[in-house]
Amino acid sequence: MAFDYKKEYKALYQPPREPQFVTVPAMTFAAVRGQGDPNDPTGEYKAAIELLYGLLYTIKMSKKGSHRVDGYFDFVVPPLEGLWEQTGTGKESFHWTSMLRLPEFVTREEFDWAVREATAKKKKDFSKVEFFTYDEGLCVQCMHLGSYDDEPETLARMDAFAAEQGYAVDFSEMRFHHELYLSDPNRTAPEKRKTILRHPLKSSL
Repeated sequence: MAFDYKKEYKALYQPPREPQFVTVPAMTFAAVRGQGDPNDPTGEYKAAIELLYGLLYTIKMSKKGSHRVDGYFDFVVPPLEGLWEQTGTGKESFHWTSMLRLPEFVTREEFDWAVREATAKKKKDFSKVEFFTYDEGLCVQCMHLGSYDDEPETLARMDAFAAEQGYAVDFSEMRFHHELYLSDPNRTAPEKRKTILRHPLKSSL
């Protein structure tokens, strides 16, 4: 049976709808950085998502090819994630890093192989995809049910919960507003979408 990160790491991928603290360990991701409105069908975001899934499925399906990956185990492709910051008022001012978690057996060398393999087989340039390590540490998180545009209410509850416990949001060049998407927006009505929202924390005392 394929290893499913959502089931094996429930604290990270199945939080309740009430805010809670979580300590997130360092993980490696396939990541693409970009900017602009994620809803633009011809924008960078859509292209980035296609690259990420193309690379992850190249790694997943390596079991059927001649290339042998040391320590390989079959896995369910983890949920899409995104790190976000906004420099203006409109969605075109979003700066984002879109990510898919890499299985632990994917070393930098195997990642580079997958980039070359995907580029050759899919006739598309995968050089924008980075081998990215993110060490998030202490965070507050919550399951948000509904439209992405309604996230501010959930985020306000998260930040208030953290403040009551003596913590403040800790955004920096290395720590960001973080979203994990458990629903496919192309197949799920906005009011039924499940999104994990996560903010990094520091002590305010």
